[in-house]
Amino acid sequence: MSGSIRYGCAVTGTGSDMCAESRINTRETSCDSGGSSALRSGGWRRRGPGESIPHSEHPVSIAPMMDRTDRHYRWFARLMTRRVMLYTEMVATGAILYGDRERHLGFDPIEHPVALQLGGAEVSEVAEATRLAEPYAYDEINLNIGCPSDRVQERGIGACLMRDPEHVARLVEAARRNTSKPVTVKCRIGVNGKESYDDLVRFVQLVRKAGPARFTVHARIAVLGGLNPKENRDVPPLRYEDVYRLKCDFPEVDIEINGGVTSVHQVREHLQHVDRVMIGRAAYDRPALCAELEVDLFGEEPPCATRREVIEELMPYVEAWNQAGHPANRIVRHTLGLVAGRPGARAWRRLMSGRLPYQGRPLLERALRELPRDTLDEPLVSGASLREREMVTGSSGQASEESRRPCRPRRAGDSLLAGIDGSHDTAYQ
Repeated sequence: MSGSIRYGCAVTGTGSDMCAESRINTRETSCDSGGSSALRSGGWRRRGPGESIPHSEHPVSIAPMMDRTDRHYRWFARLMTRRVMLYTEMVATGAILYGDRERHLGFDPIEHPVALQLGGAEVSEVAEATRLAEPYAYDEINLNIGCPSDRVQERGIGACLMRDPEHVARLVEAARRNTSKPVTVKCRIGVNGKESYDDLVRFVQLVRKAGPARFTVHARIAVLGGLNPKENRDVPPLRYEDVYRLKCDFPEVDIEINGGVTSVHQVREHLQHVDRVMIGRAAYDRPALCAELEVDLFGEEPPCATRREVIEELMPYVEAWNQAGHPANRIVRHTLGLVAGRPGARAWRRLMSGRLPYQGRPLLERALRELPRDTLDEPLVSGASLREREMVTGSSGQASEESRRPCRPRRAGDSLLAGIDGSHDTAYQ
């Protein structure tokens, strides 16, 4: 998409606020079968047979993760899924305004659907960064209101903004004025000192007036000043029920749940209560999960069916980036989990980590020679998983014409790597 190789770091609720206000006063709101808010005892309840929430074309996403979801990871993920929504790492507004813009915003069209996550606290900077990102044709602009790291807090970015929902609303308004794409908010269920469900309701009440297309809610509070980012992912307890109740209280608001999701089964469970599900490190640490989502959730075959096919697809990609001046380790470091739990996993990790050669193709060719043939050629998605899909969805297992296309997930006429040839590819606008 960009001029040279780069590497990167609403459905608005229109229902009455009285539902949420009643929820605050009574603490007894639940969902009825139509998804509306009603005063009942017992809080939210499981939807019964035949009850469902209409879901978007992309009901599952992979979370923005610093030092993980750069453009190389996203290209790698597209070898296993076409339908899952992908996100960039958080890109600070200052990096776009004053840094190497192409490096931070450039991406390959094959990454669609892909969202840009912005981190910023100044209204004017969010507005300008959104405007500058518009020509890149991201599918969504997401505002980071959930990151708990001290370094981010020092700049007034991330979860600390949840303490000032009026300001978050101004950030949403600024972004919406400068893009034609949906603007969404990723937040926590609260922060220390503002951690009750009532606080979350008030946050959504105020921010939704600015018209965000969706709230992606990590079902833990962020403990600011007491836990580091890793601890904030594990120590605060998950409160899925709060996110479910949020959907009940704001039935017309698009709600996505995040936190602790590791399997297709969990995705299905959450989709009984909310609109979408975001998966984090589980998809990064075990990339085959992307292929399982493609098969079990969307009923399509993954672009690459085996690890051998994935590795063979990576070879020309890594080689092209090598020729453009980028070492192999920037790409293959994202593949460490490709063989997780299978024979040869230790050998794969040894080959793909440590002091690697600059050239990636010989490294991958060596892996094809050394890994067990069964590990290379077994399906990324097991037969049991395929049978589960047929049992749950009634699917015949027949792949669509789109899913039967060759492994290389690319359209005719596309260069191997958009951006190497100096073009600015916005073909997916």
